[in-house]
Amino acid sequence: MSALTRFLGDTPLRVLVKLLVVSFLVGLVMHAFGWTPMDVFYGIRQFFIDLWNLGFHAIDRFLGYILLGAAIVVPAFILLRIASYRK
Repeated sequence: MSALTRFLGDTPLRVLVKLLVVSFLVGLVMHAFGWTPMDVFYGIRQFFIDLWNLGFHAIDRFLGYILLGAAIVVPAFILLRIASYRK
C-alpha cells in the first residue's frame, strides 16, 4: 500500500470517481436551489457574523440584567448598612 493510497483511503482512481459522483450530485442540488458557490460562502460568513453578534447580544442582556438588579440591590444594601451602622 503506497503512501498516497493510505492518505486518500483508497486508490487514486476510485477516489477520483467518488469525488466526481459526489460533485455532480452536489452541483445538481445547488442548481435546483439556484445557489452559487459564492452564495454558500456568503451564507457561511453571515452565519458566523450572526453568531458573533448573538454572543455580544447575550453579554449585553446579561449586563442589562445585572444593572437592573443593581438598581434595587445597591440602594437596599446601602440602606441596610446605614441602619446597622447606627446600632
